Amino acid sequence: MAQVLATVTAAVHFLALAYIGLGGFVAWRWPRSILVHVFFAGWGAVVIAFPSMPCPLTVAEDYFRNQQGLGDLPGGFNEYYIYGTLFPENLTTLVGGFALLLVVVSYVGVYLQWRHRRLHPQTPGGGELRAAG
Repeated sequence: MAQVLATVTAAVHFLALAYIGLGGFVAWRWPRSILVHVFFAGWGAVVIAFPSMPCPLTVAEDYFRNQQGLGDLPGGFNEYYIYGTLFPENLTTLVGGFALLLVVVSYVGVYLQWRHRRLHPQTPGGGELRAAG
């Protein structure tokens, strides 16, 4: 059972990382989800800025790995699964910059949509409200 739980935890971790990079775009469709994304992105930034602060998903996976006698992930989740595996380690800074750019672009889009909705509110029936005058 520990092996299944470790695998599920790793899969959830990959989904969380994908959401950190792309979740702002989800908010283009579902604007209220931006609050969830801000939490995820903030947590990701904290974990990167303070390497001694463990990610709870890494802690959980390590726990399930230890139940199997495998020990902790060598170097942590990113070092074990991503750096040098999904892309060459010498591109880590470039990939990180690209991920940050994705978040910034998605947030600009969220802001522009928010502003458009605020300047052009629609009635529940779908017609635009018009200012008197």
